[in-house]
Amino acid sequence: MNENVVDILIYLYENYMDSDQDSISDQGQIHDELIQAGFPEQEVDKAFQWMDELAERQTPDNFHHQPQGAMRIYTADEQRRIDTDSRGLLMFLEQNAILEPAGRELVIDRAIALGTPTIGVEEIKWVVLMVLINQPGQESAFAQMEELVYNDIPAYLH
Repeated sequence: MNENVVDILIYLYENYMDSDQDSISDQGQIHDELIQAGFPEQEVDKAFQWMDELAERQTPDNFHHQPQGAMRIYTADEQRRIDTDSRGLLMFLEQNAILEPAGRELVIDRAIALGTPTIGVEEIKWVVLMVLINQPGQESAFAQMEELVYNDIPAYLH
């Protein structure tokens, strides 16, 4: 199997986070279930680390107010790794109040942390969904993003 961290995050979202279960199994049990499902252990470990780092970065201290309309300049590495369409999607999401500037920065950080050479629109959509799922007050933005992910609606026009 050639599974990557995004595939594991999608599996976790669809099987654990998107359910109405009152209790989620402990991390060790979920880890074992992922291995039994056929995901490589190294990638499972990376996915759990990715999620732990996301949780650490979602503290209120990390969300400094940034003025609306500020321009984001991507570094050379970010430009190489995050394709043009993905950067356009991030701009669209921010312009339509689905992502706030601080959330955009968290999405970029977590996208780069995926460790893949290039990050496309589908990966960005899932990273945005994972970032929004635990942010208080972002329920409407989360619902809009979930609609974009699951209904494969073109998010923006060129």
